[in-house]
Amino acid sequence: MSASPADNLTRARIFALMGKLAPLIFLAILVIIFAGLQPRFLMPLNLFNILRQVSIYGIIAVGMTFVILIRGIDLSVGSLVAMTGLFAAVIAHGGTDGWLALSFDGSGLHWGLAALAAILAGTLAGLLQGMAVAWLSVPAFIVTLGGMTVFRGIALTIGNGGPISGFDEAFGWWGRGMIGPVPVPVLIFAAVAVTAWLVLTQTRFGRAVYAVGSNPDAARLSGINVSGVTVLVYGLIGFCSGLGGFVLASRLNSAESVAGTGYELTAIAAVVIGGTSLYGGTGGVAGTVIGALLTGVLLNGLVILNVSPYTQQILVGLIIVAAVAFDHFIKRRSR
Repeated sequence: MSASPADNLTRARIFALMGKLAPLIFLAILVIIFAGLQPRFLMPLNLFNILRQVSIYGIIAVGMTFVILIRGIDLSVGSLVAMTGLFAAVIAHGGTDGWLALSFDGSGLHWGLAALAAILAGTLAGLLQGMAVAWLSVPAFIVTLGGMTVFRGIALTIGNGGPISGFDEAFGWWGRGMIGPVPVPVLIFAAVAVTAWLVLTQTRFGRAVYAVGSNPDAARLSGINVSGVTVLVYGLIGFCSGLGGFVLASRLNSAESVAGTGYELTAIAAVVIGGTSLYGGTGGVAGTVIGALLTGVLLNGLVILNVSPYTQQILVGLIIVAAVAFDHFIKRRSR
């Protein structure tokens, strides 16, 4: 006996709800499992450590959400984190022996100028990549793959292959400071996430992002500047990468050319696990935050349980594939 239209509608709504709540459910299950296997997992120190680790790639993942919502991808964010971190370090440290042999009397400049340099460099790099994607019609995968190599090469050139370290306390506070019991990077991540959520849900630009991701041709016919939205979205993830590069250099008290390695995959994983569809037009920042937390909890729990780092990579890769498969399954069942 075939199901009635009402039953089919109810089933579709249930699957749609499952798709929205799945990341939160998986996060709760992971916390319960790790807490049961290792009680010190729930210690405040460890929980804040998770949040601190998540904050850097979480900031990048927020920007990646916009990119994936328009059916794009950005493989260059890890290299961009390294490059922008070194820009900040050069300004804050007072020079380098590498390609940018600058000198500010050995004292460096204000941390605000260092942060501004990192953010502007990241934003400009993102805008340039967005222009190549939107105006030259080069696939985003190719553009950002090339950017990944170019930005890493610039980072190596700036520092001459070595790190730049030793900053003043004002610079280091943004990565290692605390406001009450909460680490400053966590508050920066929260501010970025809330701002991005407001942009996506309360502004015309946010609605345009969803429209472009859902159907670029229909968006263009409805008067949306698809190329302009694309350029701005890549500029936004460049901004987030520059901010992440500054915070990472501050936290480590060092900037080096190998920083940010693998961040592109971690950010993409957080976005996809959080429910944003690789097919575009579906998802949001709230899911990305949960996905970033889920990824952080998973990695931290595996470390506490002394799981091999090689095995950790296998598990994270499997989870990414499973998340995409689940997203595809839910989309089919909810129609």
